[in-house]
Amino acid sequence: MELVQIQPPAPRLPEWLRKSRTHPESVHNLKVELRRRRLHTVCESARCPNIHECFHRSAATFMILGNLCTRGCGFCSVPKAKHPDALDADEPENVARMASEMGLRYVVITSVNRDDLEDGGSAHFAATVRAVRRALPEARVEVLTPDFCGDLDAVARVLDAGPHVFNHNLETAPRLYKTVRPQADYQQSLTVLRFAKKYRPEALTKSGAMAGLGETRAEVEQLLRDLRQADVDVATLGQYLQPRRRNLPVAEYVTPEQFDRYRDYGLSIGFKMVFSGPLVRSSYMADLVNEEASRA
Repeated sequence: MELVQIQPPAPRLPEWLRKSRTHPESVHNLKVELRRRRLHTVCESARCPNIHECFHRSAATFMILGNLCTRGCGFCSVPKAKHPDALDADEPENVARMASEMGLRYVVITSVNRDDLEDGGSAHFAATVRAVRRALPEARVEVLTPDFCGDLDAVARVLDAGPHVFNHNLETAPRLYKTVRPQADYQQSLTVLRFAKKYRPEALTKSGAMAGLGETRAEVEQLLRDLRQADVDVATLGQYLQPRRRNLPVAEYVTPEQFDRYRDYGLSIGFKMVFSGPLVRSSYMADLVNEEASRA
């Protein structure tokens, strides 16, 4: 008789992670405008729990280079494809127009991974930053980039467009990379961040990670030390939540008190700002995080 392995039930969602969906009209209206311009947001594709709050206050993180990612990270719900569609040549200007219509003073631009493109999509990324800066010269621009397979020329190409904040996420401890981020490399990501600070020292550098994937407290503290050694200014830490059944399960729900301890530890080793909490995401409240870090 064949034995059937039964998966242990997922831990119950604690109260501190329950967030009401209170602004359906705001979410619907912004989605309509985004689709009209053939634009995507990571808020939607990554099933962010903060989407109602952010869309209600006219905040969104634009996700460029299409909506199909060439990587298969275990934590991510963004659709995958080995050969995504060709880039939309109108996307940079469409992002700029949308950001202008929304009256944004702080614009966050991220992207899928496009390992199928020779430059990883970096020229398109740079064109989008430039279009936004032309349309909104007073706004600050934050980029959340892929690693571009370690191509530092591609990183420089994005930085040459003049973003005020350069963000690239480590996501998790190196021990977990094979399951969480199998097509990436922890040291390579640190190299990207270190290079960004040296290449454009006036820009704030930023990186984020998830808790609750099976990492230890010591590993999170080591990750924070590694980021500081790479001269990263701002760190974000939030709870991993399984976006779809096919994604990795949650190993642990980290308490708000532990997130506070991570924040205090990060500040003690020299970060300008550590945004740490169960519902924190890399670009959540990015404008306020930037303000506080800039004052430090």
